[in-house]
Amino acid sequence: MSKGPEDGDRGVDRVLELEEEVQQLKEAVVSHAVVDQAIGMMVAMGRVTPDQGWTVLREVSQHTNIKLRHVAELVVYWGRTGEIPSEIRAELEDALDRNGPTEIPEPPH
Repeated sequence: MSKGPEDGDRGVDRVLELEEEVQQLKEAVVSHAVVDQAIGMMVAMGRVTPDQGWTVLREVSQHTNIKLRHVAELVVYWGRTGEIPSEIRAELEDALDRNGPTEIPEPPH
């Protein structure tokens, strides 16, 4: 049995669908890496656990109405350049105050 033009069209459509899915997966991997880096910065700078770092980023995203991925990008950029929008910085400070340690631990003796 030979393949007709409709079979070829379905094959092309499927290839296009798969290419789009691969692109979405690539974007998800990059986005996840940026969020993980931003969580790491919260852990290091805010002296919080990774779960608390995630909560901080999520709260900043919610309070500023900025997508979490974009908040994470801004935090990572801040780590490289020292520059961050004042609104984001203020929300980060507030979120760290709510979720961080009640006091900074003493260094080991």
